[in-house]
Amino acid sequence: MDNEVRITLRLPEELRDWLRDHARHERRSLNSEIVYMLEVARTAVGGDDQSP
Repeated sequence: MDNEVRITLRLPEELRDWLRDHARHERRSLNSEIVYMLEVARTAVGGDDQSP
């Protein structure tokens, strides 16, 4: 990930807590877990061509 951008993400507290716990279980930071999950989802829907 050479080009990174910052975003503000609003989540329900329950979802944030679940993500944080899942990230901890996977030994990743919350940010890394969110990026990982989004990359997996993008591959699952066939959107891995990097185009907008």
